[in-house]
Amino acid sequence: MTRTEEFEEVRPLLLAIAHRILGSASRAEDAVRVTGRRWADTSVHPESVESHLAAEVTRVSTETLRSDRLDQDPHAGPWAAAPLLTGPDPDPERPAELTDSLLTAALLVLERLSPLERAVFVLREAFGCSVEETAAAVGCSPEACGQLVAAIATTSDGDRDPLPWPTYIAGTQNVARLLAAIVPPLRRIGVTVENRVVNGRPGSVFRDRTGRVLNALTLGVHEDRIEEVHLVVNPDLIAHADPVAEAYAILREANQGR
Repeated sequence: MTRTEEFEEVRPLLLAIAHRILGSASRAEDAVRVTGRRWADTSVHPESVESHLAAEVTRVSTETLRSDRLDQDPHAGPWAAAPLLTGPDPDPERPAELTDSLLTAALLVLERLSPLERAVFVLREAFGCSVEETAAAVGCSPEACGQLVAAIATTSDGDRDPLPWPTYIAGTQNVARLLAAIVPPLRRIGVTVENRVVNGRPGSVFRDRTGRVLNALTLGVHEDRIEEVHLVVNPDLIAHADPVAEAYAILREANQGR
Protein backbone atom coordinates (compact mmCIF):
# COMPACT_ATOMS: atom_id res chain seq x y z
CA MET A 1 0.00 0.00 0.00
CA THR A 2 1.35 3.41 -0.97
CA ARG A 3 1.58 6.31 1.48
CA THR A 4 -1.26 8.03 -0.37
CA GLU A 5 -3.44 4.95 0.00
CA GLU A 6 -2.55 4.70 3.68
CA PHE A 7 -3.62 8.29 4.17
CA GLU A 8 -6.88 7.92 2.26
CA GLU A 9 -7.76 4.85 4.32
CA VAL A 10 -7.80 6.83 7.57
CA ARG A 11 -9.14 10.10 6.08
CA PRO A 12 -12.69 9.59 7.51
CA LEU A 13 -11.29 9.27 11.03
CA LEU A 14 -9.08 12.35 10.55
CA LEU A 15 -12.04 14.38 9.30
CA ALA A 16 -14.12 13.32 12.29
CA ILE A 17 -11.39 14.30 14.77
CA ALA A 18 -10.74 17.64 13.07
CA HIS A 19 -14.44 18.44 12.82
CA ARG A 20 -14.97 17.68 16.49
CA ILE A 21 -12.13 20.05 17.44
CA LEU A 22 -12.86 22.85 14.97
CA GLY A 23 -16.64 22.58 14.66
CA SER A 24 -16.59 23.30 10.92
CA ALA A 25 -16.61 20.89 7.99
CA SER A 26 -14.63 23.24 5.73
CA ARG A 27 -12.00 23.94 8.38
CA ALA A 28 -11.76 20.24 9.13
CA GLU A 29 -11.06 19.60 5.45
CA ASP A 30 -8.32 22.24 5.58
CA ALA A 31 -6.75 20.58 8.64
CA VAL A 32 -6.81 17.19 6.95
CA ARG A 33 -5.18 18.67 3.82
CA VAL A 34 -2.38 20.14 5.94
CA THR A 35 -1.98 16.78 7.66
CA GLY A 36 -1.79 15.10 4.27
CA ARG A 37 0.95 17.47 3.11
CA ARG A 38 2.95 16.82 6.27
CA TRP A 39 2.52 13.08 5.75
CA ALA A 40 3.69 13.34 2.16
CA ASP A 41 6.74 15.40 3.16
CA THR A 42 7.96 13.11 5.93
CA SER A 43 9.92 9.89 5.62
CA VAL A 44 8.67 8.60 8.97
CA HIS A 45 7.31 5.05 8.92
CA PRO A 46 5.31 4.72 12.17
CA GLU A 47 4.21 1.40 13.55
CA SER A 48 0.60 2.60 13.42
CA VAL A 49 -0.25 4.97 10.57
CA GLU A 50 -3.70 5.55 12.03
CA SER A 51 -2.47 6.67 15.45
CA HIS A 52 0.35 8.78 13.95
CA LEU A 53 -2.02 10.65 11.64
CA ALA A 54 -4.65 11.03 14.37
CA ALA A 55 -2.06 12.72 16.57
CA GLU A 56 -0.90 14.91 13.67
CA VAL A 57 -4.39 16.12 12.70
CA THR A 58 -5.02 16.89 16.38
CA ARG A 59 -1.88 19.05 16.44
CA VAL A 60 -2.89 20.82 13.24
CA SER A 61 -6.40 21.48 14.55
CA THR A 62 -5.27 22.78 17.93
CA GLU A 63 -2.68 24.98 16.22
CA THR A 64 -5.56 26.45 14.22
CA LEU A 65 -7.54 27.14 17.37
CA ARG A 66 -4.53 28.76 19.02
CA SER A 67 -4.05 30.99 15.97
CA ASP A 68 -7.74 31.94 16.05
CA ARG A 69 -7.51 33.01 19.68
CA LEU A 70 -4.42 35.09 19.07
CA ASP A 71 -6.09 36.77 16.08
CA GLN A 72 -9.10 37.63 18.24
CA ASP A 73 -6.91 38.98 21.05
CA PRO A 74 -3.35 39.86 20.02
CA HIS A 75 -2.50 40.56 23.66
CA ALA A 76 -3.62 37.16 24.87
CA GLY A 77 -1.09 35.09 26.72
CA PRO A 78 0.00 31.59 25.70
CA TRP A 79 -2.95 29.27 25.12
CA ALA A 80 -2.83 26.00 27.02
CA ALA A 81 -3.89 23.58 24.32
CA ALA A 82 -5.33 20.26 25.41
CA PRO A 83 -2.28 18.17 26.33
CA LEU A 84 -1.73 14.83 24.74
CA LEU A 85 -1.87 12.09 27.29
CA THR A 86 0.89 9.79 28.41
CA GLY A 87 0.98 6.47 30.10
CA PRO A 88 0.00 2.90 29.19
CA ASP A 89 -3.14 2.17 27.18
CA PRO A 90 -4.95 -0.93 28.43
CA ASP A 91 -6.51 -1.52 25.01
CA PRO A 92 -3.86 -3.07 22.75
CA GLU A 93 -6.04 -2.40 19.72
CA ARG A 94 -6.00 1.36 20.36
CA PRO A 95 -2.49 2.86 20.47
CA ALA A 96 -1.85 5.58 23.03
CA GLU A 97 -1.49 8.31 20.39
CA LEU A 98 -4.96 7.57 19.00
CA THR A 99 -6.49 7.54 22.48
CA ASP A 100 -4.77 10.88 23.17
CA SER A 101 -6.25 12.40 20.03
CA LEU A 102 -9.77 11.17 20.70
CA LEU A 103 -9.79 12.53 24.24
CA THR A 104 -8.28 15.84 23.18
CA ALA A 105 -11.03 16.21 20.58
CA ALA A 106 -13.74 15.33 23.10
CA LEU A 107 -12.42 17.77 25.71
CA LEU A 108 -12.28 20.62 23.22
CA VAL A 109 -15.91 19.96 22.29
CA LEU A 110 -16.93 19.90 25.97
CA GLU A 111 -15.31 23.28 26.50
CA ARG A 112 -17.45 24.77 23.70
CA LEU A 113 -20.78 23.36 24.89
CA SER A 114 -23.23 24.81 27.37
CA PRO A 115 -23.50 23.07 30.78
CA LEU A 116 -26.68 21.20 29.72
CA GLU A 117 -25.13 20.16 26.42
CA ARG A 118 -22.02 18.97 28.27
CA ALA A 119 -24.14 16.80 30.53
CA VAL A 120 -25.96 15.25 27.58
CA PHE A 121 -22.70 14.74 25.68
CA VAL A 122 -21.12 12.91 28.63
CA LEU A 123 -24.18 10.78 29.33
CA ARG A 124 -24.42 9.70 25.71
CA GLU A 125 -20.81 9.38 24.60
CA ALA A 126 -18.87 8.61 27.76
CA PHE A 127 -21.52 6.70 29.72
CA GLY A 128 -23.33 5.17 26.75
CA CYS A 129 -26.81 6.06 28.03
CA SER A 130 -29.80 5.70 25.72
CA VAL A 131 -31.89 8.73 24.75
CA GLU A 132 -34.55 7.60 27.23
CA GLU A 133 -32.00 7.24 30.05
CA THR A 134 -30.47 10.60 29.19
CA ALA A 135 -33.90 12.27 29.13
CA ALA A 136 -34.72 10.84 32.55
CA ALA A 137 -31.42 12.10 33.96
CA VAL A 138 -31.85 15.55 32.43
CA GLY A 139 -35.54 15.80 33.34
CA CYS A 140 -37.04 16.33 29.89
CA SER A 141 -39.07 14.34 27.40
CA PRO A 142 -37.34 11.77 25.16
CA GLU A 143 -38.44 13.83 22.14
CA ALA A 144 -36.80 17.01 23.43
CA CYS A 145 -33.72 15.06 24.46
CA GLY A 146 -33.51 13.47 21.01
CA GLN A 147 -33.49 16.88 19.38
CA LEU A 148 -30.73 18.05 21.72
CA VAL A 149 -28.69 14.90 21.07
CA ALA A 150 -29.03 15.39 17.31
CA ALA A 151 -27.93 19.02 17.54
CA ILE A 152 -24.88 18.12 19.64
CA ALA A 153 -23.99 15.28 17.27
CA THR A 154 -24.06 17.66 14.32
CA THR A 155 -21.76 20.05 16.14
CA SER A 156 -19.33 17.46 17.49
CA ASP A 157 -19.30 14.78 14.80
CA GLY A 158 -20.62 16.44 11.67
CA ASP A 159 -23.39 13.82 11.30
CA ARG A 160 -20.76 11.09 11.13
CA ASP A 161 -20.62 8.10 13.44
CA PRO A 162 -19.54 9.38 16.88
CA LEU A 163 -15.92 8.94 17.84
CA PRO A 164 -15.32 6.47 20.67
CA TRP A 165 -14.75 7.94 24.12
CA PRO A 166 -11.48 6.68 25.67
CA THR A 167 -12.03 4.56 28.75
CA TYR A 168 -8.56 5.25 30.21
CA ILE A 169 -7.09 8.66 31.01
CA ALA A 170 -3.60 9.11 32.46
CA GLY A 171 -1.72 12.07 33.90
CA THR A 172 -2.65 14.29 36.84
CA GLN A 173 -3.39 17.38 34.74
CA ASN A 174 -5.35 15.41 32.18
CA VAL A 175 -7.45 13.73 34.85
CA ALA A 176 -8.13 17.07 36.55
CA ARG A 177 -9.21 18.63 33.27
CA LEU A 178 -11.47 15.71 32.43
CA LEU A 179 -13.19 15.67 35.83
CA ALA A 180 -13.59 19.46 35.77
CA ALA A 181 -15.27 19.16 32.37
CA ILE A 182 -17.75 16.37 33.21
CA VAL A 183 -18.61 16.51 36.92
CA PRO A 184 -20.03 20.07 37.35
CA PRO A 185 -22.53 19.83 34.44
CA LEU A 186 -23.69 16.42 35.65
CA ARG A 187 -24.22 17.79 39.16
CA ARG A 188 -26.25 20.67 37.72
CA ILE A 189 -28.84 18.24 36.33
CA GLY A 190 -29.10 16.37 39.62
CA VAL A 191 -26.60 13.57 39.06
CA THR A 192 -24.90 12.50 42.29
CA VAL A 193 -21.34 11.24 42.53
CA GLU A 194 -20.72 8.71 45.29
CA ASN A 195 -17.21 7.82 46.39
CA ARG A 196 -17.03 4.03 46.60
CA VAL A 197 -14.52 1.22 46.46
CA VAL A 198 -14.74 -0.40 43.03
CA ASN A 199 -12.81 -3.56 42.30
CA GLY A 200 -10.62 -2.92 45.33
CA ARG A 201 -9.69 0.59 44.21
CA PRO A 202 -11.00 4.08 44.98
CA GLY A 203 -13.82 4.94 42.62
CA SER A 204 -17.03 6.85 42.01
CA VAL A 205 -20.56 5.83 41.08
CA PHE A 206 -22.79 8.24 39.13
CA ARG A 207 -26.56 8.12 39.85
CA ASP A 208 -29.39 10.10 38.32
CA ARG A 209 -31.96 12.01 40.38
CA THR A 210 -33.98 8.79 40.94
CA GLY A 211 -30.97 6.93 42.29
CA ARG A 212 -30.49 4.78 39.19
CA VAL A 213 -26.87 4.02 38.35
CA LEU A 214 -25.58 5.69 35.18
CA ASN A 215 -21.96 4.59 35.24
CA ALA A 216 -18.88 4.29 37.41
CA LEU A 217 -15.16 4.84 37.28
CA THR A 218 -12.10 3.74 39.18
CA LEU A 219 -9.25 6.03 40.16
CA GLY A 220 -5.52 5.43 40.22
CA VAL A 221 -4.18 7.37 43.20
CA HIS A 222 -0.51 7.97 44.01
CA GLU A 223 0.61 10.11 46.94
CA ASP A 224 -2.90 11.54 47.33
CA ARG A 225 -3.04 12.60 43.68
CA ILE A 226 -5.37 11.09 41.08
CA GLU A 227 -3.20 10.02 38.17
CA GLU A 228 -5.50 7.64 36.30
CA VAL A 229 -9.18 7.25 35.53
CA HIS A 230 -10.75 4.07 34.18
CA LEU A 231 -14.36 4.25 33.02
CA VAL A 232 -16.31 1.10 33.81
CA VAL A 233 -17.71 -0.23 30.55
CA ASN A 234 -18.60 -3.81 31.50
CA PRO A 235 -19.84 -4.32 35.05
CA ASP A 236 -19.73 -8.11 34.57
CA LEU A 237 -15.92 -7.92 34.56
CA ILE A 238 -15.72 -6.20 37.95
CA ALA A 239 -14.68 -8.37 40.87
CA HIS A 240 -14.67 -7.67 44.60
CA ALA A 241 -17.00 -4.69 44.29
CA ASP A 242 -19.22 -5.61 47.23
CA PRO A 243 -19.84 -1.98 48.31
CA VAL A 244 -21.50 -1.32 44.95
CA ALA A 245 -22.85 -4.75 44.10
CA GLU A 246 -26.43 -3.46 44.08
CA ALA A 247 -25.43 -0.57 41.86
CA TYR A 248 -23.84 -2.79 39.25
CA ALA A 249 -26.74 -5.22 39.34
CA ILE A 250 -28.96 -2.32 38.31
CA LEU A 251 -26.49 -1.24 35.65
CA ARG A 252 -26.27 -4.78 34.26
CA GLU A 253 -30.04 -4.93 33.91
CA ALA A 254 -30.09 -1.57 32.16
CA ASN A 255 -27.39 -2.64 29.73
CA GLN A 256 -29.14 -5.91 28.96
CA GLY A 257 -32.30 -4.03 28.13
CA ARG A 258 -30.66 -1.89 25.43
